[in-house]
Amino acid sequence: MNSRVNRLAMAVGVVVAVMAGHAAAQAPAPSENATINLIRLLVSSGVLQQDQAQTLIQQAETEALQARQAASSAPAAHPAEPGDVRVPYIPAVVRNQIRDEVKQEVMAQAKEENWAQPNTFPDWASRISFEGDMRLRNESRLYSNTNSNEFFDFAQLNEDGPYDVNQFTNSTWPPILNSREDRENMLRLRARFGLNAQLSDTWKAGIRIGTGSDSSPVSTTQTLGAGFGKKDIWLDRGYITWTPSDRLSITGGRIANPFMSTDLLYSNDLNFDGMAAIFNHPFSNDLSLFGTLGAFPVEYTSDASTPSFDKQDSENKWLYGLQVGADWRINNSNRLKGALAYYQFDDIEGQRSSPCEPWSGDAECDSDGSRASFMQKGNTLFLLRDITLNLNQSVPSTDTPNPQYVGLASEFNLLDLNLTWETDLFNNMKLGTHLNYVHNLGYDESEMRKRSAGFFANNLDENGEIESGANAWMLSAALGNSMDMLKQGDWNVFAGYKYIQPDALPDGFNDSTFHLGGTNAKGYFVGGHYGLADRVYGSARWLSSEEVYGAPFEIDVLQLELNTRF
Repeated sequence: MNSRVNRLAMAVGVVVAVMAGHAAAQAPAPSENATINLIRLLVSSGVLQQDQAQTLIQQAETEALQARQAASSAPAAHPAEPGDVRVPYIPAVVRNQIRDEVKQEVMAQAKEENWAQPNTFPDWASRISFEGDMRLRNESRLYSNTNSNEFFDFAQLNEDGPYDVNQFTNSTWPPILNSREDRENMLRLRARFGLNAQLSDTWKAGIRIGTGSDSSPVSTTQTLGAGFGKKDIWLDRGYITWTPSDRLSITGGRIANPFMSTDLLYSNDLNFDGMAAIFNHPFSNDLSLFGTLGAFPVEYTSDASTPSFDKQDSENKWLYGLQVGADWRINNSNRLKGALAYYQFDDIEGQRSSPCEPWSGDAECDSDGSRASFMQKGNTLFLLRDITLNLNQSVPSTDTPNPQYVGLASEFNLLDLNLTWETDLFNNMKLGTHLNYVHNLGYDESEMRKRSAGFFANNLDENGEIESGANAWMLSAALGNSMDMLKQGDWNVFAGYKYIQPDALPDGFNDSTFHLGGTNAKGYFVGGHYGLADRVYGSARWLSSEEVYGAPFEIDVLQLELNTRF
């Protein structure tokens, strides 16, 4: 590059010499045409080849002749005055060649030295993308006046516990759910913001933060108010994805739900902690096979220090999932998609403890860690601790405190079937239907009695029989000109019905709105969406539910929303 710069510098020097009138004489004899002299000097300096110079000289002589002819017919030029500068004429082809030479040299240097270019961004910026959404909701919760008012909040009991269930040593009530007093016009907010980075062709990472009133896994909705206090922000997602091929990706961290499912089983806000491998194999343009294999730690046994020499066994709770499905475009107007999944929840059921004596100073019992880390309501529960009686004769046996936690009575090994059918109708209308059926293969009443030793905390009838079941299903349909709600004027309406027996699925992970979360519920939901502007739409939703078994518990929920996405 330096040799080229030297040649260009020499050429410029020659031009300056000619303009100043000090160019040295060279053989052949100097021409009266300064341009021809310049071309010859460029040849002698190695900037131009001889054949190129000859062509330029011919063109220069022709243009000079044309210039003299034009000058002879033109009015007399104004005589030169002191201070005027005469600039010799340089053909356009010479100017263009010099310009191109300089441009190539400068661009090569800019690329080599990584100069900034206009209308471009740094490399890292091209690999980063952002996403987010915000939802403002007005929610009313309406309860029937005929509801029972004796529904215990076992999730709160476990969080605040242990709770002494002996009425002779504890006169206070356990936490009780609200079942009769309406909660109207609660203003609630959900705000989420995410960053995605394409690290290379096969690696990417992402992070998303979101609002939330607490650490609940099934909702990122924040109730406003609280004296205008600032709101919490939580880590909603954080993941790394490796995509070794177009048909396979492996993701680990806190990830989006990798399965085809509905909020009958998994809340739409639920994210999974763990790893999942997702594959997709197209057989043709109209048919493909897909699947997911995942392993997710639900809870690890705590290794925190406790005031006891005896520690609990390490029995970590895991969710393993396997799903296979097919996506079939029947024709241009109809599409059918279905998937069958198996979910095994390892060790989330409770365990009855060995005999223990909290009244004599035992800090804990050996099954305390088997209680669920998060519950909503509905599952059959039992008392975890086997507390021995205080046989000190000065203390009546009825006066032995019985502080308890509760755990899940049933195992949960779920078979989950999902079927969707989408069809295009007249006038750009679309119809979508979804059927979801869940069956708990781990439900066994005899095993539940054995596991609990008969110390059930709920879901019993007046004869002591278990009121529960292993099945849940949902049927829903949506009709409109769009299901994505991305543009102004998009709209759809929807309706559906849910039926969830108490132990059909773990009550901690499904939709927190229908029956205000959990199982042992049945009822319908209706609503609609309308696009107010691009990426802005309004929603209205009404959900009405009641208990499947047990005392009356009817809940209606009205939600009015303004949604945005960016």
